Amino acid sequence: MKRAKAVCAHLQQGVMAAATAAVQSSPITTHILDVHRGRPAAAVPTSLSLQRQDGSWELVGSGVTDSDGRCKTLMVGRALKAGTYRLEFDTDAYFKSIQTESFYPFVQIVFRVKAEAEHYHVPLLLSAHGYSTYRGS
Repeated sequence: MKRAKAVCAHLQQGVMAAATAAVQSSPITTHILDVHRGRPAAAVPTSLSLQRQDGSWELVGSGVTDSDGRCKTLMVGRALKAGTYRLEFDTDAYFKSIQTESFYPFVQIVFRVKAEAEHYHVPLLLSAHGYSTYRGS
C-alpha cells in the first residue's frame, strides 16, 4: 500500500510539473542549431518584437538560448496577439564566443502570427556563412 501511494504521489508530481510548464511556456519559441559544428548554439542572445500599426517595433521578450540551443521563455506570461513578429539573434556574440569569424553579425526572422491559440516554433539553422529557417512544431 505504501508503494502504491508513493507511485501515485510521484505521478501527481509529474502531472503538476507538466501543467506548470505548460502555463509557463512561451507561445513563441526558437531553437538554434549550428550546422557547421553539428550541435546546438548555446548562449545566443535573442529578442522578440511585435510590429506596431505605424511600422515601428515593440520589444515583447528576450532571452538567451540554453545548452540545448532553445529559448522557451520569450513570452512567458504574455498573451499572443495576431500580427507580424521579428526574432533577432545576436550571432556575432555567439561566433565570437567560439572564436569563429562569421559573415552575419545578426539574423532577423520576420513572420506572421494569425492564429492566437497556436504555438509558433521558429528554428534557426546556422553556420558562419549562411542560415535557414522554417516553421517548426
